[in-house]
This record gives sequence, C-alpha cells and structure tokens, in this order.
Amino acid sequence: MLTKERQDAVIELCRKLIRQKSYSGEESGVAAELKSFFEGHGFDDVFVDDYGNTIGHIKGNRPGKKLLFDGHMDTVPVTDPAVWVHDPFAADIADGKICGRGTSDMKGALSAMASAAANFAADNGKNFAGDIYVAGVVHEECFEGVAARRISGRVQPDYVVIGEASNLNIKIGQRGRAEIVVETFGKPAHSANPEKGINAVYKMCKVVEAIRTLEPTHHPVLGNGIMELTDVKSSPYPGASVVPEYCRATYDRRLLVGETKEGVLKPIQDLLDKLMADDSELKAKVSYAVGTETCYTGNKITGERFFPGWLYDKEEPFVQDVLKEMQAEGFEPQITQYNFCTNGSHYAGEEGIKTLGIGPSQENLAHTLNEYIEIEQLTKVTEAYYAVMKALLK
Repeated sequence: MLTKERQDAVIELCRKLIRQKSYSGEESGVAAELKSFFEGHGFDDVFVDDYGNTIGHIKGNRPGKKLLFDGHMDTVPVTDPAVWVHDPFAADIADGKICGRGTSDMKGALSAMASAAANFAADNGKNFAGDIYVAGVVHEECFEGVAARRISGRVQPDYVVIGEASNLNIKIGQRGRAEIVVETFGKPAHSANPEKGINAVYKMCKVVEAIRTLEPTHHPVLGNGIMELTDVKSSPYPGASVVPEYCRATYDRRLLVGETKEGVLKPIQDLLDKLMADDSELKAKVSYAVGTETCYTGNKITGERFFPGWLYDKEEPFVQDVLKEMQAEGFEPQITQYNFCTNGSHYAGEEGIKTLGIGPSQENLAHTLNEYIEIEQLTKVTEAYYAVMKALLK
C-alpha cells in the first residue's frame, strides 16, 4: 500500500508529464521532466541517447539481473482541443480521474514506473540483486520497437516490462504489425485516348481482388494474420485528362509468432508473379513501407515497418514469479495478450528478451477523445511495478 505522500508524488509526476505536449518528435518536455525526476529521486545515472530516449538507472548493491521498464513518451495528436471536456494538456482532476492526452497511453504508466523504482530503491537502501532501468521512449506511436533498439543495445536487459494499458493484468504476447506496399506501373496517355496508355489503377484493381483470395495465416492463441487494405493512391494526382501511370496500395498486415519478412511477402510475390505471367501489361511489386521521422534531438529515425509478434507460455518461470508476487500483494491479474502492437515487438519479437506487459487503465482508452486515467489505477500499478521488482530482482 502506497503512503499518502507517495500517492501524491506519482499523481503529481503524471500531471507534470501530461502538461508537456509530446507528439512524436516533440518529446523534449517530457524527457526533461523525467530526467529531473530521476536526478532528484535516487537514480544513480541518467542517459539520453541520440534519438532522445531518456533512461534512468538504479544499481543494486548485489549482482543480479537487469530489469527494464519501458514507457513511451510520445502521444498521438489532439485533433481539436475545443471538443474535449477538459483541456487535453491541463491534467485536470475530475471524478477520481486525471484527464488529458497520454494519461492512459502512456504517461500514467511511465510515472508509475519511475515512482515505483525510486520507492523500491529507497525502501531497500539499494540492497537488491541487479539493476533497474526506467526508459522514456520516443517515437513509439510511429515505429513500435525501432527506438527501443537503441535502449536494449545499451542496457542489454534480462527482463522487460511494457507499460501499455492492461487494466493491471499480465500480458504475455501480441500480434505484430507490418505495413505492406503493393505498386503497379502503367503507361501515361491522354484520357481522350486511353487505349494508348496502360491504366495503373485498373491493374491495381485486378491485384487487389486477387490478394483478397489469399488465405490468412492463423495462430491458435493470437488468431489470424489479417491483411487489410487501408489506402490506395494514384499518380499523377490530380489526374485531370491523364491515364494514371502509377498506383500504390497500402496494407496493414497483423503478424503472428515466427513470421519472417521473407515469409510474409512470399505468397503475395508468388501471386503477383502469376498475374504478371498471365498479363504482359501488368507490372507490379511488393515491399515493406519505410518511414523516416525527425527526433526532438534533430536526428533522424528510420525504420522498415515490420514489427514482429511474440508470445510466452504462461507457465514460464518469470511469468509465474511475477504472478505469484502480485497475488501476494492482493492483485488478481489475468494472463492474456495485447490486441495491439507495442515495443515488445523489438524486445521479445526481435531479441527474444523475456518480456511482459503490465499497465494501468483500459486498453480502449488509448487515442480516444477525453482520454483519462483513474487515480486508483495509477496508484495500484505503482504497487504492481514494485511487486515486479520484488519478484525478479532477488
């Protein structure tokens, strides 16, 4: 049970972070608040990397495992602040809730991680086995796991806790995500004489219909490897009196455990090869989207949009250790999976690091109008993170 003083402290830290607007690439204000907290609450060192990830470190007095808490600092934008009941960046408290953008996704969890680490170290006089790291991560909303590569490369953790919303349950996996681009290439002509050209959009229509016939992959726990068309663009645009010479379709592909970059594209490439063999005028290719964003440090972050899925067995010792410690502290968590993509795509999916998710609040509050976090959830998850440290640092 948190003391009143510690409850007030985590609430105040959460409100400070909410007041710092931190869209992807604009996280400097949150990073500064987090750095200040680390420096004032017993962390042994603080490191800010070239992307702007901000990592606080507490070293135990005895050798042991490295435990990393991962919480992203960026949020999705607020489209129109005027339609919010409360100012999305004022961190107002109403009806037992802190209101504002990023409260649930995921500045509440980040505040709780930092607070719990400080509390745990203070209570033990740092007499624990191992190291605690708390990372405020940039650009997660754009690139799940890309900025996290910098963090794992530096920290080399044995365990990772993702703070995405879980309603205080334990998450042991997720489907991953890929953004797949299919392109068709035609021949421009005046639309008054379309027979002299090759319309790339017509060719794309043929490709799209064929892709719909592909059977999705399936996993008994994570479900289907869904592939859904999300966007189609032609060029030139606007195409007044011009037969379009280029068309690009974007697909959202949900990834299952063990799916590889090559394996995901293969059935699509095989389909395109067959279509092109049957139609000499069809020229098409498939690839993964690549994104580039500017960090608040001025550096560029670039990533291919392929973020793997991952899943652990609920009987894994580290999962059971955390479960038992949380139960001993009065929690009754269920062991389930996330329905969305997280930085776990890197830690567990790419690197095989033992990873689980524990976060405050409901999953469906992320990215919503009038986002909030219940204060009880915020204080409870601070206690839950404390229990995780007890379970894994011994």
